[in-house]
Amino acid sequence: MTGTSAAAIVYGVILGAGLWLLLFRLPFMRPTTFTQRIGPLERIVRPVLRDGLIARGKLNLGSKALARRLAQAGINKSPVEFRAEQVLWAAAGFVISIGLVVLGAVSGRFSPVLAVIAVLGSALGGFLFRDYWLGVQISKRESRMMAEFPSLAELMALAVSAGESATGALDRVCRSARGELAKEFSKILAETRAGKPLVEALQEFSARTDLSPLVRFVDGIIVAVERGTPLADVLRAQAQDVRDTAKRELMESAGKKEIGMMVPLVFGVLPLTVVFAVFPGIAAISLGF
Repeated sequence: MTGTSAAAIVYGVILGAGLWLLLFRLPFMRPTTFTQRIGPLERIVRPVLRDGLIARGKLNLGSKALARRLAQAGINKSPVEFRAEQVLWAAAGFVISIGLVVLGAVSGRFSPVLAVIAVLGSALGGFLFRDYWLGVQISKRESRMMAEFPSLAELMALAVSAGESATGALDRVCRSARGELAKEFSKILAETRAGKPLVEALQEFSARTDLSPLVRFVDGIIVAVERGTPLADVLRAQAQDVRDTAKRELMESAGKKEIGMMVPLVFGVLPLTVVFAVFPGIAAISLGF
């Protein structure tokens, strides 16, 4: 073996070793480590655990979140009473599904697996549907409160401008208006007359609502009461802010509906128009006119 052959063998071995290392160190050829194997599992399990904790909080009989939601819906029930009502809804779904299963069995269409799934699903659906309906009640009540808010805020501003205090303005609003927001103001006024400070009663109302305009409104009243700033100007500004927000939401809703109307126009009316415009000419050509 000459020196050239020996050098060629050495270079070939080095090149082969380099190619082997390059090939087996590529990402798809590397062995998967334990950390890499459990990484995706952790990303999957974490949201499941978080959702489970949220669901557990909803199912808690003494849940503060449920009590707050009941207050937002204007329902004078304790969380335990609401859970009992959910159980009744579940029982109603269970009974209805049992009746449907019996009717299916009488008519000769009966599957034990489907029957069990239908019965359990109906019971669970009744339980969850009551919670969903509570959310619907909250949304409807908050919509009514926002519709009432500008008028009541301006009425309070007029009362304050006439020399009434914040408590007196609330009293005048409660005697003059009817509605969901007026009921909340009546509750604040009743708590104030029972000895609770006005600021504390307003803060409790702010804590049990998710409507940001109302929260800003209450915060403005609290600041005006504590610091002695002009309350009438604050109330008028809040009312105008809510009206501007309602106008923006109305414009956004109109824009979305306008885009939605393009679908039947483009795919329904426009093709028919083209057909009515072109068909007479095609018929005339086919008849040889």
